[in-house]
This record gives sequence, C-alpha cells and structure tokens, in this order.
Amino acid sequence: MGANIRLIHSTKNRARFLCDILKHELNLIYFEQELKAIEGVSLVRINKLANSIVFEYSDKDTLELIQNKLESFDIEQFQVCEDVSFKHQTCTPCISEEEPSTKGVLRAGLALVAEPFIQDDKAKLALSTIAALPMLQNGIKELYEEGLTSAVLESMAVGVSLARKDYMAANGTNAMLELGEYIEETTVHKSDDLIRELAKPNVKEAWIEIDKDGRKELKKIKTATISVGDIVVIGAGDTIAIDGHIVFGTASINQVSMTGESEAVKKERGDRVISGTVVEEGRIKVWAESVGEDTATARIKNYISTTLSEKSSVGLKATKLADKLVPVTLGLAGFSYLLSRDMETVASVLQADYSCALKLATPVAFKTSIAKAGKNGIMIKGAKSLEALHEADTFVFDKTGTLTHGQLEVEKITSFDKKWTETQLLNLTASAEEHYFHPVAEAIVNAAKAKGFVHMHHEEVEFIVAHGVKTVVDGKEVIIGSRHFLEDDKGVDFSKHKKAIAAALPDKRTLLYIAYDNKLLGTISMRDKVRENAKEMLQKLKDLGVKKTVMLTGDTKSKAELLAKELGIDEVYADLKPTDKSNIINKLKASGAKVAFIGDGINDAPALMSAHVGISMSRGADIAKATADVGLLKDDIEAVSEVKELAVKTMDLINGNFNATVGINSIILLGATFGLFKPLTTAVLHNGTTIGLLANSMKGV
Repeated sequence: MGANIRLIHSTKNRARFLCDILKHELNLIYFEQELKAIEGVSLVRINKLANSIVFEYSDKDTLELIQNKLESFDIEQFQVCEDVSFKHQTCTPCISEEEPSTKGVLRAGLALVAEPFIQDDKAKLALSTIAALPMLQNGIKELYEEGLTSAVLESMAVGVSLARKDYMAANGTNAMLELGEYIEETTVHKSDDLIRELAKPNVKEAWIEIDKDGRKELKKIKTATISVGDIVVIGAGDTIAIDGHIVFGTASINQVSMTGESEAVKKERGDRVISGTVVEEGRIKVWAESVGEDTATARIKNYISTTLSEKSSVGLKATKLADKLVPVTLGLAGFSYLLSRDMETVASVLQADYSCALKLATPVAFKTSIAKAGKNGIMIKGAKSLEALHEADTFVFDKTGTLTHGQLEVEKITSFDKKWTETQLLNLTASAEEHYFHPVAEAIVNAAKAKGFVHMHHEEVEFIVAHGVKTVVDGKEVIIGSRHFLEDDKGVDFSKHKKAIAAALPDKRTLLYIAYDNKLLGTISMRDKVRENAKEMLQKLKDLGVKKTVMLTGDTKSKAELLAKELGIDEVYADLKPTDKSNIINKLKASGAKVAFIGDGINDAPALMSAHVGISMSRGADIAKATADVGLLKDDIEAVSEVKELAVKTMDLINGNFNATVGINSIILLGATFGLFKPLTTAVLHNGTTIGLLANSMKGV
C-alpha cells in the first residue's frame, strides 16, 4: 500500500498523511487501535472524508515508524468482510450478510435416503464417503491447524461408522450434524439480523439550500459532501441524513428506529433532529451540526462493529472450557471401548461434546440483548459493557442534565422599568436570543412562545461567547447576558437594583440580565427541573442489587443534600470542580466498588472513561458519547435502570444456559459411554440440546 501513502504536512510532534486506503470500507475501530499501538504515538485522528490521518507523537524516530507501519499494512486485515465463518473468524469480525446454505443438509439427507436402496457395499461406501467428505476434510484441517476440537470429534465419529460399514449410522450422524450446523448458523444469522436492523442504510443524497445570485435555491448533493453549517431541506417521507437543529418549518418525525418512541413527534424551529429518523409529515430546514462519521447513525454502526467483535469474559470462559473438555470426550470414548470392546459405543461417545452450545449460546444471548436495547433507544458498545453493567454495584450520577433535565425553564421575569411590562421584556429578549440554540436561548424562546411571542424588529445580533448577545432596537443598544458582561465589560449601572438581584439569586439556578440604552432593564430567572422519574429509577436500581447511589455536583453542599434527600441518594459530593469527578470515581474504585458513571458534559468524559462502565445521556456532548460504554438515544433517565435490569437478566440467562449445557451434555456422554445410546440417538440428543439452548438465547430476556 506504499504508493497510496503521502506525508502532506509535518512538524516536530505532529504529522498528517494522505491515505487512499481510507477510500475502502474499513473497520475504523480496529484500524485506529492498530495505529495507536505504534510506540511513541500519543494521538490518532482519522478523517475518512478527507482520506487523511493525523498523528501526534514524541520524536522524529516515531514518524519513521508510523510511515513504515502505514506502508506495511495489509488492507484485508481491516476491510469490512462480506462473510465470517461462524466457527473460525479469519478476518475482522462483522455482520454476516450471506444466508446460511442448505447444501450440506441436502447432500447428507439424500445419502441417508438413498443408501438403503443400494445393494452393492462399494457403492454404499462411495455414496456415504462423498456425502461426508466435507466434514471429514474439515476435521483433518482443524486437527492440523487447531488441535483437538469438536469438529475433529464429529469427523472421528462419522469415520468410525464408515470403517465399521455402519452406513446408516454414518449417514444419519452426518445428516444430523449438517442439520444442527445449519440451524446454528441460521440462529446466529438471525441474531445478527436484530442488530443489523439498527444499522440504517445510508442516505445517499440530500437537498441543501444554497445562495445563487441573491436567491435561495435547492441543490441535490451526495450526503458524504454535506458540511457543518449547511442548511439541509427534508420533506415528507425522507430519512434525515444529519444531526442538527430545525431553523425553519414544522414536521412530524418518526423516531422509533433511534429512540424507541412508538409515536411520531412534532418538531419545530429550535428542536434537535437526529439522523436515521423519518419525516412523516411537513417540511423542515435543518442546520447541519453533525455530519458523516459524527452522526448518530454512524455512531450506531461503530457500536455494532464493536459489539460483534468483542468477546465477554464469560464468553471466553465458555470457549476455554469447551476446548478443555474435548480431551475428556476422547477419554470417555477410550474408556467405553475398554468396557464394551465395541466401536459403536466409541462412535456414539464421539457424537457428543460441550463445544457447540457453550461457544454459540453465550454470544447469541449477548447479541439479542444488545439488539433489544438498541430498539429501545439504548446503544451498548459490546458484550463487555453489558457484563460490566451486571457487575456494577455503585451508580454515580452527575446532577445537571442527568438527574435534572439539563433544560432551563423561565421561572420569573422582573422589570425595573415601568414602561416595560414583563411580557415586553421577554419578547425583547427572545427576539435577540432566537437565533441561537444554547440552553438559555431555548428557555427564553420557549417561554415567549408560551405567552404568544411577538417578535421585535432588531438589527444584526452579535453573539459573544460565554458572555451573551447584543443588538440594536429602535436605534438603541440591547445587551443580554451575565452580570460580568453587562456591568464590567459594558459599564451598565447595577447599583439601583442590588437588593432585588440579591433576593433573586439564592433560589435561582441562572439569572439573565437585560440592558437597554445602557440601563439595566430587568432580569429573567431560570431553573433546571429535576426529572420526574429520577426517584423511581434510583429505587429500581436498589431493587436490582445496587449497593450505593452517588451524586456529583458543582452546587453548594446544602442544595445538593436537599436534592439527595428528596431522591433517596446515598452519598453526595458537592462544590466540585470539573476535574474532581474522575478523582472521585477512582477513589470509589480503589475502595472495591464496581462503578457505573452517568454523565453528559464535556467535563464528564474523564469520569466516563475511569468508571468500570460509563453511560452518556442523549443530549450530552459528543465527547461524552464517544467515551461512554452505553449511549442513551432517548432523553429518559429511566433507561439507566432499564439497561441495568437487562444486564442482570442477560447474565442470568447465560449462566442458566451454561449450567444446562454442562449438565445435559454430561448425561448424554455418560449414557453413550455405557452403551445406552446408539450413535444416531446421541447425535439427535446432542444437536437437539444445542438448538434448544440457542433458541432460548434468541428468545432473549
């Protein structure tokens, strides 16, 4: 791939490469992990749209290592494959699109039916051998490549029957094994179908609004070329291709595929929409906030890629146990021969092993649960995350945006000028704020709409980051924002209204100040409401075995303790700085707690990564969603207890399957060892057990 690599920019500790390999469909998770593993590399950022990779590294020698690594990559190692063998994954794991084949079942079935009508022994041997040849070849191949496995045992069983000229047993066993494998593959394929439903097909094209000679026109472009800030126009029947905010229009949007909401939701100006949802009625213009790989749909596909490639510790335990038990089966086969001196009992013992049910039932159970969660608006990043959720006994919540809605609501409007009524003051503020989508602006505009918003004409609005906005109305300057912005930066006099302001501050979450013509016109106080179902969610966690609930907040200790008492939270950390959260998580972990952290802000990312399992809220910052193990697509705190319950039930199902596999197959093996079962009977019992356990896993929780 060397000819497709080009260093286009480099500094002492940073370099950008142009890589044509990114034009292919790659599993970017694995690709990025491989690049991060290069010694001396501290950061890797892949831009698939620009076909570029940015590295940050320690020294000049590392740059040479990076270039050598890129040039030596085997693209097939990271390319999304079309099929994955259910028994031997030889490429990056992905979803199998190919339907399970019935060829093996038909071949073995025809031999089983035809054999009794053939008189010549040589013809019977030829027919039976040809029918069983793929299985025999697979057994020999596995013996050389992987040692003793269940496939080797199965091949030995059929081979022994052929050697004994027991063609009915050989063909019957072969037919049962082929049928069992077909049903196993079908079951696994169906479990992937459940997850595949969540990976919505890409929207190939979209309409965007452009300026042409001073006029607004529509232009159809490739979805991949949409940029942040483009105005995307979406009509009835269209699937939304980007995440963003509505800037014009009203629509009824079906979000069931992404949030689990069964009914279409009305969305209008200022509301956020997500990719993968469908406009049922209406027509909207959306300001593109997240495009390409940053959209919700793209994140889901990455989740799915991780889900299918990751093995849980309990899954690895089952695989190791199954492999260890293969010699046990061989030992029992030898013991049965010593008891009976009959190769038929040997063939019967070789039919049964623990491998299939142990190796297949566990991942199918995980996939089914992950798919079920996805349909309900909860994205789980793989089996390990679900397993960690089951183990979590301490749930730590960031307060704002998690236990509270994270959406401010106007509580009181105070006018300091008799010429301005409260409604007029609100309309003035909303007229300036309606051009922006930050929480304060949304709260103001929503309150104005509820009171019959009357827009006041104004000049262009200037937005000052972290301070506020300013504009001009009737030739006089309007300034809206923090006290520091108005009083210190703009020189607005606050002295006349200090008492009124002081009285409003203790009980209010946020106080917005409005000045007109350089005079303080009034204030608007807002607060963030506690989620209505937060208390019930916390109690449900306790019922599910959670030992401790913890709240982290920057609020004062007195306010935090009042809320904790109201919700029934066990422990509170207040007056926190953003950097304190991960330290508290690490302290809890050091005490032996299995920690789940739930947050939504940019400063929550370190805590989400530090916890045993991190859960991000739907309205959270992108970095919080990227670092979390579980992402909520619906804005409902009850989803936290839902996913905990799912984890508990899933692990109970897996443990039940595990015990049933060992118990039932042990009975079958002992029965075969002492000559109670014929080879065909053992094959039916063994494969029937595997199919039953797979069906139980597919049924889910």
